[in-house]
Amino acid sequence: MQEIITTILFLFAVIDPFGSVPVYLEATKSFNIAQKRKIAIRACAVAFLILLFFIVIGQLILEGMNVSLDAFQISGGVILFLFALTMIFGEGKPTTEKESIKDYKHVTVFPIAIPSIASPGAIMAVVLMTDNHVFTIQQQIITTFLVLLVIGITCVFLLAANHIQKRIGEYGISVISKVMGLILAAYAVQSILVGLRDFFVVLK
Repeated sequence: MQEIITTILFLFAVIDPFGSVPVYLEATKSFNIAQKRKIAIRACAVAFLILLFFIVIGQLILEGMNVSLDAFQISGGVILFLFALTMIFGEGKPTTEKESIKDYKHVTVFPIAIPSIASPGAIMAVVLMTDNHVFTIQQQIITTFLVLLVIGITCVFLLAANHIQKRIGEYGISVISKVMGLILAAYAVQSILVGLRDFFVVLK
């Protein structure tokens, strides 16, 4: 049970549902309420399918390229750490992604589904969390359901986006995003250390 709670908290950090709220609000400001709901649901569905693709195929692609999972875990940890630093010290996920919106007719996929929900950090994380050599099929299935759960929570946040923004404001969302960045940074460092340990164990 403790592992499930830890996984949910970590997924919550990398997917960052609160951080997607202002991106969604900016991307859908020219749509009516019904259209906004459709965009929220479709964006979350697309984001889950993207993450599911990497859960199922990601490791096979890496192994087909002869990239060891230890190397991937180290590089993934570095990328996650840099991603966390941008969440902590940068302008923040909402600001940079809102500025990337160029075409309001195709906002479901970009920037809401990717990179706001299915971010590079989230993609990297789900591949590491479903390592075929470390986790059993049952554990990977549980992780996949937990990803779906967090995406579902994200969808609820998007559907209630206007109320959330009124309650805590963009400043509050920014603070939450930075806290999530701290959690993500800690996981990233742990991932790097574990990858280095396993790499040198193999060499011995």
